[in-house]
Amino acid sequence: MIEFIRADHIHICVPIERLEEAKEFYTNVIGLHEIERPNHLFSNAGYWFDIGNIQFHIGVEPTLPRSIRHTAFEVADIAAARALLLKNNVEILEEPVLPGRTRFAFIDPFGNRMELLQITDI
Repeated sequence: MIEFIRADHIHICVPIERLEEAKEFYTNVIGLHEIERPNHLFSNAGYWFDIGNIQFHIGVEPTLPRSIRHTAFEVADIAAARALLLKNNVEILEEPVLPGRTRFAFIDPFGNRMELLQITDI
């Protein structure tokens, strides 16, 4: 069993031509505070925001075989979570390396992308 700690972030997607409109909506209408996004790690544009004790990510949906939309959860033991999923033949997707986090995504049997991460330094 995976020991979940908290939701870490939610990632939504918008069309590339509406990305700036989405940023304006979530900052000026909703009132979210934009935070730094390590843009050099990603090939697509986007913005990150604080939303309570989690983050809210907006990205653009590239032409991929499956969506990059996902919810990410912090877990207590990322290695044990990966082992459990692999034992159950769940498809694992590697994620770009982020400082201070070990992470990967998986595809559930219904096609949903989920990310699991463990904080490695604070």
